[in-house]
Amino acid sequence: MKPLLERLQAGDTLVGDGAWGTMLMARGLRPGDPPEGLNLKQPEVLEAIAAEYVEAGADLITTNTFGGSPARLRQFGLDGNTEAINRAAVEAVRRAVQGRAYVSASVGPCGHVLKPYGDADPAEIQSGFERQIRALADAGADLVCIETMTDLAEAILAVRAVRVAAPHLPVIATMTFDRTRRGFFTVMGTNVPQAAKGLADEGADILGSNCGNGSETMVEIAREFRAATSLPLAIQPNAGLPEPRDGALVYPESPGFMAEQARHLLEAGVAIIGGCCGTTPDHIRALRALLS
Repeated sequence: MKPLLERLQAGDTLVGDGAWGTMLMARGLRPGDPPEGLNLKQPEVLEAIAAEYVEAGADLITTNTFGGSPARLRQFGLDGNTEAINRAAVEAVRRAVQGRAYVSASVGPCGHVLKPYGDADPAEIQSGFERQIRALADAGADLVCIETMTDLAEAILAVRAVRVAAPHLPVIATMTFDRTRRGFFTVMGTNVPQAAKGLADEGADILGSNCGNGSETMVEIAREFRAATSLPLAIQPNAGLPEPRDGALVYPESPGFMAEQARHLLEAGVAIIGGCCGTTPDHIRALRALLS
């Protein structure tokens, strides 16, 4: 495959994969258990999910490393296995995709609030991200996706960590926004223009948003990003917001509805369209059909 950024610069539109948590829970992951624990115990589960998303038409397949930083793994007593957990996740996806899709190394929030609002030391958190990202890169990841960030300062630490530990890899940086009476803001008070400028200034290659919103709202967020930056955009909506039905939470957006809204994302100039919570291979299959 051509390098990711080369394809985006040529005007290609790519399809991301969908939710991993949804798929892992369907395969027995218990509430409260760390998903990353499966990387060493049941890598065949990761391979199976990755293969489903490849067959559905995804161009980028996510690694099961969202909570793979030492600070996050420490909450489960797994920080000593940081390198092994991250390496195993990349290797599982590589076995499944066989060069048919990019391996997108997921890096999520550290699970702590940075000083001065919390007790997490920024230098320590960046060092932990570097440790995680170095393991991901050494295992053969094609890019790093920093996702579901709500604190711009933490997102910037993660981008800097890539530039230190794996400067050759492209970086996607996406944040999660809530609608307020004053517009879209993260829970830490960052709006879309501030996120776009802050992440671009640190060297992120692709910007955007994931999680927290369904497709219709993500169209609005994408338009704000397009007005704030000329960089490629990545948008990964939830399959709507979860609704209680028969004692369970259900994500209401059908694959067809998400694909129809994706037309508006294309009009907004989004280069990578995937899914987040509640999305399945069927949603990704519908997105691939739209682009095809």
